[in-house]
Amino acid sequence: MSARTIAIYGKGGIGKSFTTTNLSATFALMNKRVLQLGCDPKHDSTTSLFGGIPLPTVTDVFAEKNAVNGQVSVSDIVFRRDIADFPQPIYGVELGGPQVGRGCGGRGIISGFEILEKLGIFKWDIDIILMDFLGDVVCGGFATPLARSLSEEVILVTNNDRQSIFTANNICQANNYFRTIGGQSRLLGLIINRDDGSGVAERYAEAAGITVLMKVPYNADARDKDDSFDFAVRLPEIRDKFQMLAGEILDNKITPCEAVGLDFMGFVRLFGEVSDDSPVAASAEELFGKKGSSSGSGKSAEKTAIESDTLKMTRCISKLAAEEQEVYRMAEQEKRSFSEIAELTHREESDVRELFSSARSQLTRLFFEN
Repeated sequence: MSARTIAIYGKGGIGKSFTTTNLSATFALMNKRVLQLGCDPKHDSTTSLFGGIPLPTVTDVFAEKNAVNGQVSVSDIVFRRDIADFPQPIYGVELGGPQVGRGCGGRGIISGFEILEKLGIFKWDIDIILMDFLGDVVCGGFATPLARSLSEEVILVTNNDRQSIFTANNICQANNYFRTIGGQSRLLGLIINRDDGSGVAERYAEAAGITVLMKVPYNADARDKDDSFDFAVRLPEIRDKFQMLAGEILDNKITPCEAVGLDFMGFVRLFGEVSDDSPVAASAEELFGKKGSSSGSGKSAEKTAIESDTLKMTRCISKLAAEEQEVYRMAEQEKRSFSEIAELTHREESDVRELFSSARSQLTRLFFEN
């Protein structure tokens, strides 16, 4: 039986690895064989899990092996920790990533998964794989488990601050996008870590249609446990919450969410009134220090700049060949489709597209040269 795979996403610094580590410990205490997979270039997901010992990363090991034409083996990158009062050991892997400014972290994630798959990760005798993913990076590498359905389920972790909720919303939208093109990862819901009782994250979850799976209040003792590389679930008030969630996951009592997330304006309006006014455009004249007329308001100056650009574009269009003018005006100003233009002008659609493309290229050159 293949392992159950769960991707845990959250903004950096909000307790995502704390949540993942204590969920790993809870599953192990429930006699499950758990692998925690750190998917953050900081490669610190498993630090508490292994009592403060940093694990060699897949990225570094691969580079070392590759330099001497060697092959990466399971024992090079997978490590276990036996804990006296735990019925099962806990396994850990850190994918790692490049040093700051020296490479693409997302590419490191993709390469790391390729190595793990070659080593048969999804055929190992493991009950649960928890993937600890950085959520506030938008490149495709960090969406690997969603894009390729490597994670059966997704859990979002957030605080009550706007930025961490924004990150959770982005991941929700990304997962929904991948589901529209065949992705199978199911969103289980959201965990509120360091809950301050403000209800901000709960308000977001309700608006977005996401289930709140667990609320973990700020707890100084739990923080101290984590800082000393121990498990917060040794504290009864923390253990009870994680045991309840782990049990619901194992017993399939959580109905996956059908949430698509909120669009940007819907999101920001959760935090207060937002003006519907358009942003005021700056002009080239003011940025280059050219003084305009001292009379009139900023809005009139803005209007003048827009009108000036419009007139300039009109002059540029008039310099196009007649057939290019015709196609461009019908497409851009009348908003007609290429097939409709082809029918009306008695041309092949491919010819219409070619004329439009030529017109666009010439207008770009004319507009910025003059």
